[in-house]
Amino acid sequence: MAFMRLAVLGDPVAHSLSPVIHAAALEFAGLEGVYRRRRVDHLGMRRAADDLRSGRLTGANVTMPHKALAAGLADRRSGAVVRSGGANTLWMENGRLQADSTDPAGVRFAWQHARLPDDAPVLLLGAGAAAAAALLALDDRDVRVAARRPEAAHQLVARVGAKAVVAPWGQPAAGAVLVNATPLGMRGETLPTGVVDQAGGLLELAYGRGQTPAEAALAARDLPVASGELVLVGQGAASFAIWTGVEVPPTVMLEALTGHRDPPTA
Repeated sequence: MAFMRLAVLGDPVAHSLSPVIHAAALEFAGLEGVYRRRRVDHLGMRRAADDLRSGRLTGANVTMPHKALAAGLADRRSGAVVRSGGANTLWMENGRLQADSTDPAGVRFAWQHARLPDDAPVLLLGAGAAAAAALLALDDRDVRVAARRPEAAHQLVARVGAKAVVAPWGQPAAGAVLVNATPLGMRGETLPTGVVDQAGGLLELAYGRGQTPAEAALAARDLPVASGELVLVGQGAASFAIWTGVEVPPTVMLEALTGHRDPPTA
């Protein structure tokens, strides 16, 4: 296989751990290549699309705030992209720029790895691209969607075509798995107290430095918690398989993250 030139496109992107997990995947698969962060604006996204079409890039992940733009730049969009309105994976196939969303695969992997309950209701917080991916992954569950702007939650449910119902922001759901698809918590912000206190588990879709207050609260009660890093690994493994045809065990990527966080001491 030719030298792989991969990138994550977004703004901001300096915090992204995608290069860590994909470097490990390339090594495991025995493939030569690089995976770099590329901070881009709208014009930069269009240039990246040109790089994919010309072969200067082999594949790209897309993070906020450009997932909708990525979908619009593609020649072909998967069903997940059409329903969610955003793409996180771009590549060329049969001379056409392809777009898919592997974020739902990331949600499903994190759910299984953390052993979140399969029979519990779900309270999904947020109405953006991350919430759309979660709604796609959990569409067979009893899902309630809450956003600070109720109209945004209604629009999300309609766009995805989900069976979910809209609930008021801050209204607890006893025993529900809380899925946080908002940025709240990444900088120490707290979620509504009752929502956290009555949750039976937690899935954080974003990741930052250390535990969020909600993660710490549920872990202290010995309840299952899935971090945003697990979502990153699940979607990353799915994207890597699309680009290379190689299915890398997610444990390879998880071990790379652990080594990045806790480097060996001399």
